[in-house]
Amino acid sequence: MLERYFAKPDTIDAIRASWIGEPIGWYVAWLAEQGYSVRTITRRVPILMQFGTFARDRGATCWSELPSHVEAFVQHWVKAHAKNAWQATQWVGNDARTPTEQLLSLIVPGFHGRGRRRTCREPFLEQAPGFFVYLREERGLRERSIWHYGHYLRSLEAYLARINVSCLAELTPAVLSAFVVESGRRLSPHSMTGLCSTLRVFLRYLHREQLISRDLGATVESPRRYQLADVPRSISWDDVRRMLGVVDRRTALGKRDYAILLLLITYGLRGYEVAGLTLEHIDWKRERLLVPQRKAGHTTAYPLSALVGEAILDYLQSARPSTEQRQLFFRVLAPVCPVTPVTVANRATHYLRKAGIRVRRPGSHTLRHTCVQRLVDAEFNFKVIGDYVGHASPSSTRIYSKVDVETLREVALGHEEVLP
Repeated sequence: MLERYFAKPDTIDAIRASWIGEPIGWYVAWLAEQGYSVRTITRRVPILMQFGTFARDRGATCWSELPSHVEAFVQHWVKAHAKNAWQATQWVGNDARTPTEQLLSLIVPGFHGRGRRRTCREPFLEQAPGFFVYLREERGLRERSIWHYGHYLRSLEAYLARINVSCLAELTPAVLSAFVVESGRRLSPHSMTGLCSTLRVFLRYLHREQLISRDLGATVESPRRYQLADVPRSISWDDVRRMLGVVDRRTALGKRDYAILLLLITYGLRGYEVAGLTLEHIDWKRERLLVPQRKAGHTTAYPLSALVGEAILDYLQSARPSTEQRQLFFRVLAPVCPVTPVTVANRATHYLRKAGIRVRRPGSHTLRHTCVQRLVDAEFNFKVIGDYVGHASPSSTRIYSKVDVETLREVALGHEEVLP
């Protein structure tokens, strides 16, 4: 494998002679499988060679001792190669950290480096270890719902650590109120409702398990929200054309993103529904698109639009990486892995801003709202629209009725009445 990337025999011999030469060979093979470029591979191997020498000079004698030398090596690398503080924080440190941590994850069982990994650790595991088991087994929640519980409770955990509250038994209404008030400065009313609901469930569980002396759930009040108070974040159909027009469909990234945008705008899919599509969900023979595990708990079968089908086919034939995984959409850059709901939302945001379209909180839901609004404007029945986009509640669809002010004025005044 090394011969594919290094032409000089002396270089290959030096790599193999290193005391971590064998793991470096494995790492190069892994990089190739993940689709990393030749340039990336040839840049990372010398860094690992230096890491091996650095760790050996500091007393490392076996591979299992290498993790304890990562931080020191990163600092050494930054000191030697960063020209200023900005470079040190932006990319020089990652140049050393990323390959060393990836290598160690291959050879040291259970190793998880810092890197750019987003934590999925369940909060309060030490003090309330059974809470997430309770959510899964007793309440029967889906993993996506449980993820939201973890997201909000990690915020609480971080807040308690910041104010030096180390034990859940020390929780008081004043502490909880201060946390809710602070969270309200950065969260939307909808998110605040989710936060407060999560806190109430968590606090009642703590009281049931006798981890706190009294039920504090009643002390957490959600912010008052009025039915149909929100306004959908939709854009005009001309704006949709402008957004699609700025996608560079000559590139692999453009082909993928164009197909994703069409799915969002044509079917009103959610970001996680697009990210979860697999090759099996496209029935080319019957020209159908299947969307499983919708928010309402059902599967929807759509007729496959010719425009959407052509965009997906173009992506599959020209841009999708060669992989045994069955997901439909993948990252363009290495490592090869399926896109996430965050990726879908970020790409929608990118093209909305690139097209100069100003909208509140741009993202994948902007296009979902636009799809629904277009169906409302076409005078489809609200029940039909709700079924089409997978609304769990009729109230989710009714909110679109408030947008067409002129039509509402005609309904309110009657056909024979006119404004003075």
